[in-house]
Amino acid sequence: MKALKRKTTRTDRTNPWHPYAWQTQSLMLAYPDEQFEQRLTLAGRVAATLPEPVARPLLRFTTHAEQIATAGLATAYVATFDHRKRCCPYLTYYAHGDTRKRGVALLRLKQTYAAAGWRLADDELPDHLAVVLEFAATDPATGARLLTEHRAGLELLRLALNDDGSPWAHVLDSVSATLPALAGDDREAVMRLAAQGPPEEQVGLDPYASPVFLPDPVVGGPR
Repeated sequence: MKALKRKTTRTDRTNPWHPYAWQTQSLMLAYPDEQFEQRLTLAGRVAATLPEPVARPLLRFTTHAEQIATAGLATAYVATFDHRKRCCPYLTYYAHGDTRKRGVALLRLKQTYAAAGWRLADDELPDHLAVVLEFAATDPATGARLLTEHRAGLELLRLALNDDGSPWAHVLDSVSATLPALAGDDREAVMRLAAQGPPEEQVGLDPYASPVFLPDPVVGGPR
C-alpha cells in the first residue's frame, strides 16, 4: 500500500493504542519477505505495550515465527491464504463472494481510502485484511467502522485459521480482541456464512484481480 498523507483521528470508539495494534497486526499478516525479520522484532516490542488480550496472541505468533526460517513461513503463508478459500484474507469476499456486489464494495473501499489521502497500486485489492488494518492505523475512526462492518467475515476467517491450526490464527485472535464482542446480528451472520458460504456468481469484479492470486510482496502491505 502507498500512503500519501497520514491522517490520525480519534473518537470514543477507539483508544490511543488501537493504531499501534492495527499496524502491528497488518505487518504480521503481510507476506513474509526478506524484511520480515525486522518487522517481527518490531512487532514483538510493540505487542508488549498493548493490552493483554491483544498482546498475548500477537506474542504467540511472534514466538512461533521466530523459530521458523522466513522461507518456510512464506511457504506456509501461500499454502494458507492463496490456496484455501475458507482462509481468504479478502474481507468483501465473505459477504459477496465473486459477484457484482463485491465489485461495488471494492470500489467503495477504494473511494474511502482516496478520501483519506491514500492511493493503492492498480493491481492491489483494497479489502485485503493487511491493507484494511494498515489504513485503520492511520485513520482509526474510519478504520474501526470498516473492521466492524466486516466483523462476520473476520470471525469466519479467525475460526477457519484456528480450525487449521494456522499460526496466523493468533493474529486474527488479536484483531478480534480490538473490536466489540459479537452482537446478535453478527453472530447470526457468522452462522449463516459458515452454513451457506459466500455467493458464487462469478461476474462483476473487473478491473479487480481474483482473490486466489495475490500481488507481489510490498513492505508493510499484503503479498
